[in-house]
Amino acid sequence: MTEPSGLRVRIHAADPVRRRGLAAMLEAAGHAVTDDTPDVELCDLAQPLPRESEAAVVALAASVPAGAAPAGLLPPDASAAQLDAALRAVAAGLLVRAAGMPETRGFAPIEDAPLLTPREREILGLIGEGLSNKAMARRLGISVHTIKFHVEALFAKLDATSRAEAVTKGLRGGIIEL
Repeated sequence: MTEPSGLRVRIHAADPVRRRGLAAMLEAAGHAVTDDTPDVELCDLAQPLPRESEAAVVALAASVPAGAAPAGLLPPDASAAQLDAALRAVAAGLLVRAAGMPETRGFAPIEDAPLLTPREREILGLIGEGLSNKAMARRLGISVHTIKFHVEALFAKLDATSRAEAVTKGLRGGIIEL
């Protein structure tokens, strides 16, 4: 079995010693440090996060930097294995927080969120993709009547009067992501 390929990572670190240490950790994990077209940006806590980034950002900080929402947030003393896993995860489009890190937008617990069944969540996501009842029924292999039943249940649980309102409430409540 072959080892997964490494990522191109741009490091933002003011301290040259810290930068060399991070670069060594990345290279040991099979990643390449680059200054152009990275897959992921790695920002040390002393550096401000890039305003506009070509790639997902992983921040090494004890708390979320003001006005920022990095895709990954790890403590400054994260191990090489944690760093490698976080970089690969954000490059794949996931959001990452180390255990015990502060909650941020997208990670906060949902308070008073309606209890939806897994099927209702799935259907709400499909509504968000713009699928019609007929298209959802085909994709899920169930009847249009069953889809209508689930949509009505969603509207009641979310207190929504339209598909757009249901999706908006689902997005704002963190029930679904598009």
